[in-house]
Amino acid sequence: MSLDEHAPTPALSDDERRLHELGYAQELRRSMSGFANFAVSFTIISVLTGCLTSYTIGLKGGGPAVITWGWLGVGVMTLLVALAMAEVCSSYPTAGGLYYWAAKLAPRNGAAWSWFTGWFNFTGQVAVTAGIVYGSAAFLNPLLDDRFGYHVSPGHTFLLFAVLLVIHALLNQFGVRLVALLNAVSVWWHVVGVAVVIGVLAFKPSHHQSATFVFTSFVNQTGWHYGLYAALIGLLLSQYTLTGYDASAHMTEETHDAARSGPRGIVNSVLISIVAGWLLLLGMTFAIGDYDKAAADGPAQIFTSATGRSVGDVLILISFGAQFFCGMASVTANSRMIYAFSRDGALPFSAAWHRINARTRTPTNAIWLAATCAFVLALPALWNITAYLAVTSIAVIGLYIAYVIPTFLRLRQGDAFERGPWHLGRWSRPIGTLAVIWVLVISVLFMLPPSNPITTDSFNYAPIALAAVLGGAALWWVLSARRWFTGPKVQGSAEELAAIENELKGIG
Repeated sequence: MSLDEHAPTPALSDDERRLHELGYAQELRRSMSGFANFAVSFTIISVLTGCLTSYTIGLKGGGPAVITWGWLGVGVMTLLVALAMAEVCSSYPTAGGLYYWAAKLAPRNGAAWSWFTGWFNFTGQVAVTAGIVYGSAAFLNPLLDDRFGYHVSPGHTFLLFAVLLVIHALLNQFGVRLVALLNAVSVWWHVVGVAVVIGVLAFKPSHHQSATFVFTSFVNQTGWHYGLYAALIGLLLSQYTLTGYDASAHMTEETHDAARSGPRGIVNSVLISIVAGWLLLLGMTFAIGDYDKAAADGPAQIFTSATGRSVGDVLILISFGAQFFCGMASVTANSRMIYAFSRDGALPFSAAWHRINARTRTPTNAIWLAATCAFVLALPALWNITAYLAVTSIAVIGLYIAYVIPTFLRLRQGDAFERGPWHLGRWSRPIGTLAVIWVLVISVLFMLPPSNPITTDSFNYAPIALAAVLGGAALWWVLSARRWFTGPKVQGSAEELAAIENELKGIG
């Protein structure tokens, strides 16, 4: 008998023990701190991405009053959704996140709840990746036009979008340690970047708008005659920006003290983003010069007209840097969700997407699937002038429905719900109820047509895209999956899980 056979089995950490109880081996490398977990969600929310790339939605749909007060209102409701999600995350810290929670919380038909939650989450994750990266390409294009003559056009913006997607995928595949470092840098880039943008816009312009303009002015450039309708459409600016914080849940299998770090990452990323985003929006709105030009050309025009070409270009580059970090982190989170969902056989060709790169311990194929799906979803931008708004709508609807299904199921469990170490106590039910109501409202709102008249090149194709993806998932469920998909799979006994982990350690 060899000495190796007498060697003691290394003691499991609390994180590994809990992951085994949930049925999974420690395949991914658990190296993230609580701060790093927070950094991923904070980077994906990225107020320098969402607020800036969708700022014109607010300018046209309600104007300064909706931007200023709508942000705070949406922020409060989003925080309720995040709190409810964090409580469930503490109980089930696994990369599957939302769809895993749905399976465990459903009193019956857990497989069906899990299936549709996963598909909503998958659709929303792909859409938010497409929206982030396309928005950053559209934000960068005017600077490249000004400096290098790469004129602004749908084709040029889409080519930039494709190049950025490839770069994000390559970084996630080969630059594992670099991605972790950039996520940490990203937090400080966002904090310092927001401070720099606000400071420059406060002191550099020779003229500012009045407080009356910023806090009370209402503008309707949607083409609809109903001001309330326009204002509701304008809320998409705020709600789209405050998405993606489920990334902290998807990264829990790579995070130390996951049952506490994951929930804190979710809540803190939203809370800090609300404060930073509001200050950024105020700075932008006070600096508006020509309103019509700002509504047409966006924040880049505000930067250059308010501060001059050179300083404006610096602000654009600072903002684009944050958007680049955001896109990279979004691909990371999306690939982890795909990895987990395919681990349970819920995607076509799941065996391929669940495969782990033995050298880097990352789901390489899932990374490229995330990038490819984002590319396909944004293709209508080549001919549809409101395609970006449609992509943001898909992201909000897909993600928030997936966010709130586990909350709804947790409410149905009542006192039977087994709390983790991070929980809401007696506030759980009222917070969860308000979160569910809010998501129902926005899910209807953001499928409505945003502009009038409705034409073939301006209609909101979000309902069509959602119907195509989720209709396909429903058809697959009825015809086939309901007979074999049983929800999250247990990978094996304690011995089998240990064998999986030992094999990966041997290869690594």
